[in-house]
Amino acid sequence: MVSYKYVVRDLEGQRKEGFTRATSATDALSQLREQGFTPVSVSEISTRAKKARRITGRGRVRSGELAAVFWQLTTMIEGGITVTEALDGIAEDLENAKFRKIMQQVLSGIQRGQTFSDSISMFPHVFDKLSCALILAGETGGNLGASLRRVAEYYTNRDRLARKVKKALAYPAFVFGFVVLIVTVIMIVIIPRFREIFEQFGAGQLPAFTRAFMGFYDTLLHQGHFILLGILLIIALVALIYRTKTGHYMFSRLVLRLPLFGKLLKQAFLARFCRTMSTLLKGGVPVLEVFDNLAEMTSNDVMRTAIMRTRAHIVGGSNIALSMAGTGFFPNLVVRMVRAGEDSGSLWRVLDRTSDYYEEKVDALISTLTTLLEPIMIIIVGIIVSIVVLALYMPIFSLSDIAG
Repeated sequence: MVSYKYVVRDLEGQRKEGFTRATSATDALSQLREQGFTPVSVSEISTRAKKARRITGRGRVRSGELAAVFWQLTTMIEGGITVTEALDGIAEDLENAKFRKIMQQVLSGIQRGQTFSDSISMFPHVFDKLSCALILAGETGGNLGASLRRVAEYYTNRDRLARKVKKALAYPAFVFGFVVLIVTVIMIVIIPRFREIFEQFGAGQLPAFTRAFMGFYDTLLHQGHFILLGILLIIALVALIYRTKTGHYMFSRLVLRLPLFGKLLKQAFLARFCRTMSTLLKGGVPVLEVFDNLAEMTSNDVMRTAIMRTRAHIVGGSNIALSMAGTGFFPNLVVRMVRAGEDSGSLWRVLDRTSDYYEEKVDALISTLTTLLEPIMIIIVGIIVSIVVLALYMPIFSLSDIAG
């Protein structure tokens, strides 16, 4: 938890200042809005803030940082502050030096006569096409505040979903690293000491299981550089194949077919797909441009191909639901919901609810994964430790027989 200082306005428009604690600036903003306040600014006051500024200055701009900036922009623009004044005030308070520099360049572009959408489009690695399209629609329609609010909601939802997926992947990654650490300690510290004891017995007197284990250990010890070189060559070959068009598509399919994890990634994509499409349609972005933006949302070739095939069918005169069904990728539930939204004339609302449904499924699947992985990882660690213990202690258990 981090401490934040906030400036808000209550329901009567009165300015108030105070302090709160939250896991991120985005969560702090959400807490203040839930309490009925209109946030004006939120800044970190923890003693860790200076350290964070030095570290994040070299990193990338995260979704949570983008969400916080757009929420502040929304509040200021709807409060009557000009875009240049709002950007000037926000840029000064940014802790991420890289993001601060980008926002200052965006401000300079606006001051030179560029539109807000044109200025942020100069930084596609930070502001995606969805942000540019929504802000352009807001500038064209004369309702920039509403468009900024949609962008802020988009980044908030994207940040929340990304953290859920990372949470699911963090546990197995940690346990794998822990297993590697245990094996390394055993090979470097424990086995050499037991080898000195075994040399007194003589190799022929050791149990067969122990001899096999020590042979495997010797292979790793003396041929380890060749094994490592082979692994690196395999990784390099896989990377080369991945860079090809066919290889990238093959790996994209393979990822989606992974047990549980593939299902998690697909459901997370569907949640983001529906939410993004809803946000764009609600913002007044044309349908074909919506699918152009959706195609840029993922690097998975299978997903991107399904989106572009849907777009091609729409260009050919088909409606959205039939176009999505023709790809064979989208589940029947999504197709039915899109059809219902088209028939009722409220497609963006239906997509919003569909996204909520898939986000709940992602939560449930993450809980299932965590529940299943814990015993599986414990069993794996137990097997590794049991093999080592048996191999090293079997000669000691039969010490009297060996001595005789």
